[in-house]
Amino acid sequence: MTFDLSQFKDAMSRFATGVTIVAGMEDGHPVGFTCQSFVSLSIDPPFVAVAPARTSTSWPRIAQAGSFCVNVLGDHQEDLCQGFAISGGNKFEGVAWHPAPVSGAPVIEGSLCWVDCEVDLVHDAGDHELIMGRVLDLGTADGTPLLFFRRQFATLAQPTPDEED
Repeated sequence: MTFDLSQFKDAMSRFATGVTIVAGMEDGHPVGFTCQSFVSLSIDPPFVAVAPARTSTSWPRIAQAGSFCVNVLGDHQEDLCQGFAISGGNKFEGVAWHPAPVSGAPVIEGSLCWVDCEVDLVHDAGDHELIMGRVLDLGTADGTPLLFFRRQFATLAQPTPDEED
């Protein structure tokens, strides 16, 4: 390599991402974590991917169920995002949610979008795992996304099409 890891991290921080909470059920209790590594992989058939860190304590608990729900956060959910980024504790305490229609994984109220998935493939990805999820169901809501850019939260500077109406 002609660069060090801090240069790599700095370069990658210049790619603005949305922020999600990946959630699932463990023994009847909701479990979740904040995740920036989320992408749509395929339209037909519909697949998405998430990439939890190998150090995640939440992902192994969710993985046992074989399904998960990705909740895309709105700009009004920064505190929620920060709460789910912390390891341990009951992250769902005081959080309004309902079970996704197919898997039962948590759909967090107020999210801009939720994508209910079953685990299709788990692939080694260095210090992360790449999880491919087959989309079972989804839903959307209006609003503006919570973004992450250069290691801090950001929002859109212009209104989204649904806000221009």
